[in-house]
Amino acid sequence: MRIATGFFIAVSLCAPGAAWSQTAPSQAAAAAAAPQALPAAAAASQPARAPCNNPNALGVARTVEIDTTGGPGFGFEHFKELDFLRDKEVVLTFDDGPWPVNTPSVLKTLESECTTGIFFPIGKHATYEPELLKKVYAAGHTIGSHTWSHANLNNKKLSEDQRKEEIEKGLSAIKWALGGVSPAPFFRFPALQHPPEMVTYLGTRNMAIFSCDLDSFFKASKPQRHTAEALPDLLKRLKDGGYKVVAMRAKAPAQTLPEYDQQLLKEIKLPTVSSRPVSSVVTDVSQ
Repeated sequence: MRIATGFFIAVSLCAPGAAWSQTAPSQAAAAAAAPQALPAAAAASQPARAPCNNPNALGVARTVEIDTTGGPGFGFEHFKELDFLRDKEVVLTFDDGPWPVNTPSVLKTLESECTTGIFFPIGKHATYEPELLKKVYAAGHTIGSHTWSHANLNNKKLSEDQRKEEIEKGLSAIKWALGGVSPAPFFRFPALQHPPEMVTYLGTRNMAIFSCDLDSFFKASKPQRHTAEALPDLLKRLKDGGYKVVAMRAKAPAQTLPEYDQQLLKEIKLPTVSSRPVSSVVTDVSQ
């Protein structure tokens, strides 16, 4: 029987009806994010959160460090062994980004309440919005991973190698988007579908698996255009209810696999952009 009422809250950053394979950025925006070789993983130094100037903020009650050796699981819906949260403690988690509208809105709301969460971005989306993901990291939030394309890894049409690729390429994409900083070895399965063989695989990769206790706490709220708009209400309800936010950090960063790092670079490499001066390319012949 569960005595404490602490819980993990899972929030999707995707607006209802939005496509998972987000439209690729314009050529100009993509050129600004042209792929560079992936450097070695940076040390697991989490940026500090900004000083809090709101005396009435929700804040962060405590920070815990997670040793992910063997692939521990968190979130009472699927994993009951490591129920470390105390009464009225919560961990905020955000899935599916980065999105150019919703993610900045969520960051602004979290900053206003001097609190934090774990972000589980989709690898493909991270390659579209690398600067936005860097802002999430710079704000002191923990970044995990959520596959390359949000594929349901319980899909029987996917081979074991394809499932592993979804996990590993997503991880490599997030590392690339963060400029070579490896994310935390924290992983969430899309739709919370946990194929046993992939749970075992993540254990061999020392990746913690995150389920949840409440999937979109907003189900009890009035309908919203997207969950980013409802977040201020959620945080207010938590604060009014006496809940405390717990931050989770990894003891060591995730380790990407070189073959997937290289595969990612080949797939996202842009067509060559000419570096010649305009005068050598365009000649005015009308005069």
